[in-house]
Amino acid sequence: MISAFINYLKTERNYSPYTILNYTNDIHEFIEYLDSNHFPRYDAIKSNIIRYYVSFLSDKGYKSRSIARKMSSLRSFYRFLMMEGIVATNVFSEISSPKLEKSLPKFLYFEELDQLFESINTNTPLGKRNMAILELLYGTGMRVSELCGLKIQDFDFYNNQLIVLGKGRKERYLPMYEHMKNALQDYLQSARIVLLAKGNNSENPYAFLNYRGTELTQRGIRIILNQITDQAALQIKISPHMLRHSFATHLIDHGADLRSVQELLGHENLSTTQIYTHVSKDTLKEAYQKFFPRNKKGDE
Repeated sequence: MISAFINYLKTERNYSPYTILNYTNDIHEFIEYLDSNHFPRYDAIKSNIIRYYVSFLSDKGYKSRSIARKMSSLRSFYRFLMMEGIVATNVFSEISSPKLEKSLPKFLYFEELDQLFESINTNTPLGKRNMAILELLYGTGMRVSELCGLKIQDFDFYNNQLIVLGKGRKERYLPMYEHMKNALQDYLQSARIVLLAKGNNSENPYAFLNYRGTELTQRGIRIILNQITDQAALQIKISPHMLRHSFATHLIDHGADLRSVQELLGHENLSTTQIYTHVSKDTLKEAYQKFFPRNKKGDE
């Protein structure tokens, strides 16, 4: 049933390999917990065992966010088991996940982004590729899994847009601005050819390749971002998701409406996008200096 569920996530839900790996680990960990404690089989458990399991995870030192993710994985697995007629009820739906501490998404300031872009040497094939990757991650807010899945035919340079296959196999079109378009064309028309020649598949359809000429993985992109950060001498750790957060934050700070940002990010629910309505430090400082009466009085 686990194999059937994994296949369902791949073919029906179009989940990324990273997400599927997490789901698989979470399910196996729970099955091992049942076996080691001589509890009933996974298809015969009651909700009290779920409570024991949550306590077990907490005692092992897992944080609320990790426990909530594991509960979400198992809730999805049991929903699938219900669909297949293996269980009559979803016992994980009867137990609420731990409450999470609300934290604002981390984002980059324009000065930090400028340092990243300026640190890339675009005179080399890998430099051209890295510039295109950074332009895409920040300039579209796409997920790292979506970037890895991009193929040559997904770019429409005539109409300045590209198509992305997101979660749930949902397609969305994203605009390309001039700098991004130039960086992509520079990479695809020259650097990618050099990288492709190093691989064994001359017809590899994926847009972004590694130094061996095979398609880039999510881990590979994270390594590339770490290298760019080191070159830029920034004292922060940058992830693809931080660039996605930066994209959304900067759009909203400059007046974009939530619905538009929701569409660009590929969020199913508007509530997911609303976290970006926080006020950045720059915007806060600007508002304070502009509107606070005591501050304005000093200028008179």
